[in-house]
Amino acid sequence: MSHKILVINPGSTSTKVAVYDGENELYTQTLRHSTEELNKFQEEDEQLNFRKQKVIEFLKEKSVALSDLDIVMARGGLSKPIESGVYLVDEDLLHDLKETPRKHASNWAAKIAFDIAQEGNVQACIADPVVVDELSDVARISGHPKFPKVSVFHALNQKAVARSYAKKINKSYDELRLIVVHLGGGISVGAHLLGKVVDVNQALDGSGPFSPERSGSLPVGDVIRAAFSGAYTQEEMISMLVGKGGMTAYLGTNDAKEIEDKAKVGEEEELAVMEALIYQVAKEICSMTVPLENKVDAILITGGMAYGKWLTDKITEKVAHIADVEIFPGEDEMWALALNGNRVLNNETTPKRYGSTEF
Repeated sequence: MSHKILVINPGSTSTKVAVYDGENELYTQTLRHSTEELNKFQEEDEQLNFRKQKVIEFLKEKSVALSDLDIVMARGGLSKPIESGVYLVDEDLLHDLKETPRKHASNWAAKIAFDIAQEGNVQACIADPVVVDELSDVARISGHPKFPKVSVFHALNQKAVARSYAKKINKSYDELRLIVVHLGGGISVGAHLLGKVVDVNQALDGSGPFSPERSGSLPVGDVIRAAFSGAYTQEEMISMLVGKGGMTAYLGTNDAKEIEDKAKVGEEEELAVMEALIYQVAKEICSMTVPLENKVDAILITGGMAYGKWLTDKITEKVAHIADVEIFPGEDEMWALALNGNRVLNNETTPKRYGSTEF
């Protein structure tokens, strides 16, 4: 059966939008918003209405009526921690996304989708936001009660890739033990135990391998001493962790392909940094065998950096003794959201209710 799915994914100065027929992309476009355009809006609701109108104009250009849509899927934002799944966009979710102290463009997606869905008289949903939290109780204990481990990772892409792999081998995701590695601007390595990510590094500003822009795990004592030295502001310290850490800090660029190309031909600095990244990723993969009780069906490597064959081959050499390694290059959030919308429309899953919470 044909299903028309609208997918919405806003960024700080753009809104990605696509229309799918089931899992097949019909139209896609990145709607660019200039700083001058956005600076006209004093209130957030005004900017969201502007973005909504741009999406509606896109649909009109493609001759897609709102009444043609079967569901609207939006990228999930930084709401409260929730279990994996598809969630209806309702007043509770919209309230928390508006009130959350953690500001990000993804927080706007649900509101834009909700308004368009109401006009089209269909459901609006989010799926597997970065705050998906399925950690086991033992994984939450960090070493100090004031700093429990928090689950922030590339849940949407990791879950979509895991389900795609399961479908490929004619298995259910809920019966597999997988280690999924997302190699992108941030790097996350998750232990997927029978459908739940029971352990994963905090990929935003916490732990795990360094990446093109993030520092990953650092010597905490040295970080604290630097923070109180008076040499840096809070913003500068945070930028060391996210934005100006990792490859950027060592090499002055976050272009992983450029760095890989130089490493392949033996450029010393680039090779040293890439070998360290490979080492850290492989070590993180090995650590995730513990939550899976040393029974791993497959290791799946995904994300933008997974296009680099030299890189993925080097990682594979270090971890192939654990399980077969499969590569799923790219991070297609739009496709992953469409995949989840299709699961709803095919009655393979039922949207959950978010529920209200205090931050």
